[in-house]
Amino acid sequence: MIVMKFGGTSVEDSDAIHRLIDIVKSEIPRKPIVFVSACAGVTNQLLKIAGLSAEGNKGEANDLISVIRARHEKLVDELIESELPKNYLKGKISVYAHELRNFSQAISVLGEVTGRSRDAVASYGERLSSMIIAQAMEEDSMKAAFVDAREFMITNDVYTNAVPLFDKVEAKAREMLLPMVRDAYVPVTQGFIGSNEAGITTTIGRGGSDYSAAIIGALLDAEEIQIWTDVDGVLTADPSIMPDARRIKKMSFNEASELAYFGARVLHPMTILPAVDKNIPVYVRNSRNPSYHGTLIKKAEENEECIAKSVAYKERITLLNLVSSRMFLATGFLEAVFAVFNRYSTIAHAVATSEVSISVAIDDTTKLEAMKKEFEEFAEVSASSGKAIICVVGENIRHSPGIVGRIFSSLDGIRINMISQGASEINIGFVVDEKDIEPAVRALHKELFDNPSSRSPSADIFD
Repeated sequence: MIVMKFGGTSVEDSDAIHRLIDIVKSEIPRKPIVFVSACAGVTNQLLKIAGLSAEGNKGEANDLISVIRARHEKLVDELIESELPKNYLKGKISVYAHELRNFSQAISVLGEVTGRSRDAVASYGERLSSMIIAQAMEEDSMKAAFVDAREFMITNDVYTNAVPLFDKVEAKAREMLLPMVRDAYVPVTQGFIGSNEAGITTTIGRGGSDYSAAIIGALLDAEEIQIWTDVDGVLTADPSIMPDARRIKKMSFNEASELAYFGARVLHPMTILPAVDKNIPVYVRNSRNPSYHGTLIKKAEENEECIAKSVAYKERITLLNLVSSRMFLATGFLEAVFAVFNRYSTIAHAVATSEVSISVAIDDTTKLEAMKKEFEEFAEVSASSGKAIICVVGENIRHSPGIVGRIFSSLDGIRINMISQGASEINIGFVVDEKDIEPAVRALHKELFDNPSSRSPSADIFD
């Protein structure tokens, strides 16, 4: 059994859905379970509807609901020829549009969007796309079964960023999905939605559909997890900066996790975690180019010669610099600093320390002013926005004398605000001004991939 997840651009229109169906049909002997996102852009539109409603702009919200309805009705017309299922689907689309208008009205009365209402509204995109895709598969002579993920993806009550309750998810998934697979059906379900134990709709956060698919793949002992997107795999750099970035044929779980965390947009940062424990290979492939093999992510191989795999970056970073205003010992100062981060649930993406000072890179500044007030009780604080973290990732970085010198020599003329090496020792990160992202990425790519050292990347690693 395999798990296949298709992102928004892989289900954006009828042509994309026809490609999806062909891809799934080719994998029928391997018993696939299919997860799909909302059609490209629809989740953003749904969240905009919620926002417009809270602002009292019900007319604009209703217009957007009509746009979403018309888009999905067009998909039905283009994908479904049989009259009965066509009428059924259009009836469901009409019901969903009516429900969205009711939500819009309720949000408008409240004048605010709660996490619970945001999740309820956002869920409609995937519910629409998966319903239509399952029927389109049936239309194409496949045995497909629509499955509402809220029946098996049981989560806690943290709306907009819910955490799956793995024991309950496993029990429900085995009860619902495995019998379908055994009976040669293809279950078609949603990516980032679930429900709490009271049956109320939740979401696992934006981009969480990769994570959901990986969870089910791990819990059901899948032989493989496939993430289908609109690029040929994980690349050595952002192709918008480096058009000649190279495809990485294979990489380790750790490398993929680091890249996702530090800004590589192909994978959700949590995707790899469920696959690691069961050692399930993950493929990243292009639904627009299915003959291409993409990137294989698996357990690290020994004796691999490649030093670096990719350069990633994370934008909209704020750099906090704190200097102890008292003669704290290092342990006391660090403890005080991170106690504040913990209280305000703020993630430190990169850290550099000395005995009496610390620099921390963050991207969530919603609680920054309150945090600064606490920091000022024991430290001098300054904050600089408009920064970015750039990260070089590779399993062999830790075994490569001289790599740090190569990296920073290539960045001559670019101001480095902070340097941090991850505890895993497979990444070297540093903070620069956002305006220097492009020149830094280009310089690093040239040094590490276009002008490699004697330990050059072998042909079986890159295209």
